Amino acid sequence: MGDVLKILFLSSEVMPYAKTGGLADVAGSLPGALRKLGVDVIVGLPFYRAVRENGVSVKKVVPDLGVPLNGQHLACDVLQTNTKDGGSVFFIDRQEFYDRPHLYGTEHGDYPDNLKRFSYFNRAALLFAREAGFQFDVVHCNDWQTGLAPAFLRTGYAADPFFSKAASVFTIHNMGYQGLFPSQRLPESGLPISAFHPSGVEYWGNISLLKAGIQYSDVVTTVSPTYSREIQTPEFGMGMEGILKNRAESLYGILNGADYTEWNPAKDKHLSAHYSLRAPKGKEKCKAALVRELDLDEELISRPLFAVISRLAAQKGFDLLLQVLEDVVGFNAGVVILAAGEVEHEKHLHALAAKHPSRIAVRIGFDEPLAHRMMAGADMILIPSRYEPCGLTQIYALRYGTVPIVRATGGLDDTIRQFNPETGRGTGFKFGPFEPRAFLEQIGRAVETFNDKDAWKKIKKNGMKADFSWEESAQKYVSLYRKIAGGRP
Repeated sequence: MGDVLKILFLSSEVMPYAKTGGLADVAGSLPGALRKLGVDVIVGLPFYRAVRENGVSVKKVVPDLGVPLNGQHLACDVLQTNTKDGGSVFFIDRQEFYDRPHLYGTEHGDYPDNLKRFSYFNRAALLFAREAGFQFDVVHCNDWQTGLAPAFLRTGYAADPFFSKAASVFTIHNMGYQGLFPSQRLPESGLPISAFHPSGVEYWGNISLLKAGIQYSDVVTTVSPTYSREIQTPEFGMGMEGILKNRAESLYGILNGADYTEWNPAKDKHLSAHYSLRAPKGKEKCKAALVRELDLDEELISRPLFAVISRLAAQKGFDLLLQVLEDVVGFNAGVVILAAGEVEHEKHLHALAAKHPSRIAVRIGFDEPLAHRMMAGADMILIPSRYEPCGLTQIYALRYGTVPIVRATGGLDDTIRQFNPETGRGTGFKFGPFEPRAFLEQIGRAVETFNDKDAWKKIKKNGMKADFSWEESAQKYVSLYRKIAGGRP
């Protein structure tokens, strides 16, 4: 290993190229933080239709790269673009697999060939590194879509001199997504039959690409310290708690950082007015603009306004949220919701908005500019997750002076401190039991605090002072990389 660490960073989504959730934010910002620490990192993802439609300027760096898959050699082009900080991002371009309207599937379910699609991506990324002569010290993989790369290094490529000293880090962003496929499809994964056993990729008779990443990587990380402990318990381990307990000595929780170049109310291009800790007045203008944009009662400009920016999924606690929304309106407050996901939840939200049209505004879909305007215009943000590996929404909210009300789980518990009106310390409100009464109690406390102007000014200030930039977490990753680079321990 030379003095400069070389990292191959693989993710199925990366901002600003392709996104469905927080993974893209992390994969878009962590590599830049690593470069600032002197790490040579290149980032790889599939060349989805979304990337092409985003108008990313790319050049072809490797044409017709031959990639073996299930007894065939399938060619791809490798395209490259450069980031603002001089970094390199490469794309695996095979239209058969990636030229589709969505990343992983449609509203009817996952694409049936996802095993092939992501097996191909993992292998192509490794072969591209070899073709380009990028002798990486560590491949850093993220979630099940990249779980096969560590497995390839330990199986088919173990005897290849180019890969023999390469180590791997596997980061779990969400245990709920396990990359499960029927065992008879093992040949599509590119793994040998010898990998299908309880200490390999076999999981209750199926193949699990998440398990592949956990079992074959040198180090496993999660995106917050609390989540790394939670997933070793039956409540949060999603059936894999025993596997993770077995890896406890090489399992680390490193908190995600926030990209304050994208999320900064002093410079946010999506806002009608800018503001900061020292010049906070613009937030009032943002609130008034949001109330008018969403056609809500203008009385709400001076009343509590709650935001929800989320996926409509059980993990995010939407069943709990739906139970309390009318009670929230009963506080003489308003609620603005931007979400997409489960159709039944969408129907319930639309029904509530129709019942309270001047108090509840619902927008279904992914709308990044609106998300920024809601973050700036709301007073509080509701995040009642059943579990939350890290969560970035609450971190962004703090910088925008928008007070989080969260369930005390995972990264939400790590990043939000309960406000104490007597000491003036704390940044938000937390509840423990996953039940309406506990949630409403903290919403009530937040409204009480909102009505106390001095206390409200204090809690907002506390949040805006909080710093969750990537520097400290990136340094922890560098320490891990150095620990495992240059040959496995």
